[in-house]
Amino acid sequence: MSVCGIRRLAVLSGDAQWCLQQAACWQQTLPGDWLWVGGASPVALSCAPDAIRTLLGREFHHAVFDARQGFHAEAFAALAGTLRAGSWLLLLTPALESWAQQTDSDSLRWSEQPQPIATPNFIRHLCQLLSDPQVLLHQQGAAVRWPDNHAFPPWQSQPGQQQALCQQLLASPPALHVLTAGRGRGKSALAGMLVHHWPGPCWVTAPAKASTAVLSAFAGERFQFIAPDRLLALCRAGAPPQGDWLLVDEAAAIPAPVLRQLIQCFPRVLLTTTIQGYEGTGRGFVLKFCASLPGVRMYSLSHPLRWADNDPLENWLHQALIFNEPAIVSTDGELHYDDLQPRDWRQAADRLSQLYQLLCSAHYRTSPLDLRRMMDAPGQHFTLLVQQSRVQGGLWLVEEGGLDRALADRIWAGWRRPAGNLVAQSLAAHAGLRDAPQLSARRISRIAVAPALRRQGVGRRLVARAVQQAGGCDYLSVSFGYTTELAAFWQACGFQLVRIGSYREASSGCYTAMALLPLTRRGSWLTERAQRRFRDELGWLQEMIDEPELAPVARCERPPDQQDLLELAGFAFALRPFEATRAPLGRLLLHSVEAMPLLRATILQRQPAATLCQQFSLRGRRQLMARWREEAGRGLYSLDAGQAASLQGQIRLLQ
Repeated sequence: MSVCGIRRLAVLSGDAQWCLQQAACWQQTLPGDWLWVGGASPVALSCAPDAIRTLLGREFHHAVFDARQGFHAEAFAALAGTLRAGSWLLLLTPALESWAQQTDSDSLRWSEQPQPIATPNFIRHLCQLLSDPQVLLHQQGAAVRWPDNHAFPPWQSQPGQQQALCQQLLASPPALHVLTAGRGRGKSALAGMLVHHWPGPCWVTAPAKASTAVLSAFAGERFQFIAPDRLLALCRAGAPPQGDWLLVDEAAAIPAPVLRQLIQCFPRVLLTTTIQGYEGTGRGFVLKFCASLPGVRMYSLSHPLRWADNDPLENWLHQALIFNEPAIVSTDGELHYDDLQPRDWRQAADRLSQLYQLLCSAHYRTSPLDLRRMMDAPGQHFTLLVQQSRVQGGLWLVEEGGLDRALADRIWAGWRRPAGNLVAQSLAAHAGLRDAPQLSARRISRIAVAPALRRQGVGRRLVARAVQQAGGCDYLSVSFGYTTELAAFWQACGFQLVRIGSYREASSGCYTAMALLPLTRRGSWLTERAQRRFRDELGWLQEMIDEPELAPVARCERPPDQQDLLELAGFAFALRPFEATRAPLGRLLLHSVEAMPLLRATILQRQPAATLCQQFSLRGRRQLMARWREEAGRGLYSLDAGQAASLQGQIRLLQ
């Protein structure tokens, strides 16, 4: 295998003890690193699936992936990418005939269920791919099925493509350069070559220093690493390290707003990112991040550097996790809709796989975790726009709401945050709408349209179809990173903006916005109250956030109304968030004679929390929050002691 430059998958399927015995035989027979991922590792070199990102950029010889209790798809993809030519990847599974009925512990990450669930669609999909003649399959009680004796030619790593591109970069004028490629194509090697051959200082940054081992090896003694947060602090202070180049390895895993600031501090920048991998897709990164920047120079690497073309393990992985590029097809022909659910994977696998590929091409954060959710999570709905058997657009919706009143009240009070129900819970916890989690809704999780059909109203048609198919729902919702363009799109689809968050999301650099499209009288009543609350809050919110695309709005300074009083009681006597109660607290400060010095300094004088903690001798935000709540309670009692006592009693009954 080393001579041919290939890697292979070996599946060991049986009971727990048998799998461990077989894995031990492999390890004793074949020398190597034998990194173990998943389960209770019997060897020293091991890694938990959730910590797999620390291994990106490193190389190993042979590995074991233990999927007997659960299949962490992103970790499996990342592990495969760390294996050098000549390696085996052992996949340990339960007996194949019962695997699809077994609960999968990994489902707790993505199913939004309180207990693990069985994942039959994904497991059947994997089992079908085990018929690949290049996979070694050993089932307990059966003879080993060895891979086909396919004649792979001798292989030698040829860095010619990387060297040629390195020469281009060495001769280029100051610019932003972006390199995308699949795993094993030599992105890190090329970056290291550039550092090694450039005559001046170069700086390297990445999500984790451990992931730059390959880059460091090629760069040699000229390698200089700086963590993204440290570099950002220096850039913000106006004192970035002196350097001709900044090289950002796995750039798509660094928040977009951080990248935007970093690239402004260096004359030459190289961003490298993986086309499809552990956290998401580099294609989406290129679309979202690079499209907004002028003069970007794009490059790609197609041939593997660390293993041979047509590598059996890579081929199997691409089929298993649907990493293949979506086909570019003609847009001639009539469009029609398909409305599908996870139960349809067996009959409509091709169309749903195309939808996943389309989502990957449009959204950076679409990852193998989303594939698992699409295949087996309850409450998923898909609307596809199909043309000549090709999916040209798609909408992914998730059921929300339908919770009982007691749980909805506890969510509103801040005492419970169950998994799922993203918008429904936020409407209660942040917008003060206690009944929102009780209503039935569907949230639009993703929407994507093929490039050739964009800006032709296809997205609005998909939303209109989703409305038609949402019988029994009170409203549709959507959560998105706020930009004027996206807000205009959702409003054109009939949605009403009802919330903007107070912090920028690390992944997008945008404030989270939420919008509703009412479908029933109850949904309309909820939307009207949410809009009214949003209007009352916006002026106070704009004092906290930096969003130039939002038109300035004056603060609503009327006396606290009944809704304000209820939210103030929830903050003072329960655990409602400070940011969500900022506007009612502001109105309380303007209309109460109570001193409330910490709240006044925070909201009206806009003093930072760190300053207040120092000034009032408080040990951190927890003590500050406790004092804020005490002051809010006193403020409520100063307005009307009898009503405040009544509200406090109501809050106690919710526990």
